[in-house]
This record gives sequence, structure tokens and C-alpha cells, in this order.
Amino acid sequence: MASTPEAGTLPRVQPDELEVFRRELTGYCYRMLGSGFEAEDAVQDTMLRAWRSADRFEGRASVRAWLYRIATNVCMDMLRGRKRRARPMEVGPSSPPDESHLGGVLPEHLWISPIPDSRVVPEDGDPAEIAVARETIRLAFVTALQHLPARQRAALILCEVLRWPAAETAQLLDTSVAAVNSALQRARATLAALPDAARPRTVTAGQASLLARYVSAFERYDMASLVTLLHEDAVQSMPPFAMWIQGAQDITAWMVQPGPSECAGSRLLPVMASGCPGYGQYRPDAAGGHRPWALQVLEISGDRIAGMHFFLDAESLFPIFGLPAHLPA
Repeated sequence: MASTPEAGTLPRVQPDELEVFRRELTGYCYRMLGSGFEAEDAVQDTMLRAWRSADRFEGRASVRAWLYRIATNVCMDMLRGRKRRARPMEVGPSSPPDESHLGGVLPEHLWISPIPDSRVVPEDGDPAEIAVARETIRLAFVTALQHLPARQRAALILCEVLRWPAAETAQLLDTSVAAVNSALQRARATLAALPDAARPRTVTAGQASLLARYVSAFERYDMASLVTLLHEDAVQSMPPFAMWIQGAQDITAWMVQPGPSECAGSRLLPVMASGCPGYGQYRPDAAGGHRPWALQVLEISGDRIAGMHFFLDAESLFPIFGLPAHLPA
């Protein structure tokens, strides 16, 4: 029989006190790691480490700061010795819309992957803070962060995304305020020096009418309509393939190639992914109904679509987005 803890030996921090921070910690770890899957793992590890050491928490810092310190250490451990994640647009030049350029499937750990907004964006609160949360989990922003060394990345996220004072950030990172300010300066310089294609672009979160027209055009597989919804220099990527396409005309030409044309007759279910509108795409299933094919994430700039990112690991992604495993006929 398990022994009952004596009075005074119970942990000072209880599980429910830790769980209230799960959503914001997941957002922090996602920005650090660039992977929704790894962010979930990092937060789970953080919670386990916190619970196991709860009896040693002395209350010198807030529970929130204590958890962020643990999460930072977890992320630093996970990042040690690995290459940064990227998007196909950073790996090589765009390709012509021809299937012969598709190439092979590359490992998941190379790519930035999306995360459901519901796992990282506050359910309620200040609309401005919610807007910042969405802006800073977008694929382009998270990709840009991966160009920074881990400690610079942490300093930038803590100070400029989460608005921690430099003194608190210095305490969390076991360094000085001067070192934090220096890290921020270097991080800003690195981001400013990135090529235009690697920098976050202004994205519009709304646009219900544009999205409705996109769904209609895609489900009808009407390329003449779809091309009018795209920016002239729009991009399409398809992780885990390195191939990517630039230009509205090339994108729609690609989509009627023999392989991609099998997407005709698809159905789309809406999601919010990495701060952007997205869709679970289901292709027709020969056995009946529709089967998962890709998680689409759309970047909208102004009144048109600037980016179409099709993540083809539907088997792994659809469950975490709450998307069904099959659609009936």
C-alpha cells in the first residue's frame, strides 16, 4: 500500500496550478522549436519536470516564471546539435510546374510544421494580445526565428513577443540585463538581414468572402477562378517535398498535372492553423467518400492569397486539428 504523505511534505504546487499555463507554454515552445509536434512534447516534458520537482519549488519566483525556465531548458536541450527547421522556399529556388521536379520525400525534422490556433492562442482576453499571439505563430515568423541561435531566440520571444522585462528575462536565462539587450540587438539585426522571401510579410487574418470564393473554386477545381484569387507572385509549397512553385499561373498549371489533378473533387473543412485560415483537404476515396490528403495553410495579403502551403502528413496532422479520419459520400 502506498504511504500517505505526512503534513508539510505535500508539493507546494498542485497540477491544476501548472495546467493553466499549458496553452501559453505551447505557444512559447512552438516559436522556439518550429514544430507543433515537438512543442507538445516539450510542454509535456516541462509539466512532468515541474511536477517531479514541485516539492522543491520555494516560491522565490512566480509559478509562471518557474515553468518558463523549465520550458526554456527543455527547448535548449531539444535544439542542441540540430539543424534549423525551414520552409521549402529557403531550401532552393522555385520549380517549374512539372511533376518531374517533385523529387523525393524528405524527413519531417527538416520542416516548419503548423499548429492549431486552439493549442496556443488565448481563448479570450485583450484582442490586441490575441492578434499578437496569432501574428507570432505564423509560419513565416516562426521560420524567421529559426535563423537565431537558441538563446537569442528565447530572448527575442520573451522580450518582444511575450513582453517580459529585460530584468526578468535575464533572471530566467541566468544572465545579465546587458547580455539580454545585446542578444536582442543581434537578433533584430539577423532578422533584418534576411532575404525578403524569408521575412514575415503582412498578412490579413480575416477575408471571409475571399475564403468562401477559394473554397468554391478549389472544390469545383476551377483553375480559371482560382487564379484570380492569387497574388501574381503567390507561392505554393508541399512539405515534405522540397519543391515549391511561385506565380499564380504556374500554381494553377501545376494543379492540373496528372498527379495533382487527382485533387479534383476534394472537400475542404475549415481550421485555424498557425495564426492563418486553413483547411483539411479530403480527396475522393475509391472505396467511397473522401480521405485525408493535406492540411492547407493560407497566407492572405490584402485582398488575395499570397501563400498556399499544403502539409501532406495528413495522418499525423488531422488528429491534432480535430479533423475526422474520413468523410462519408
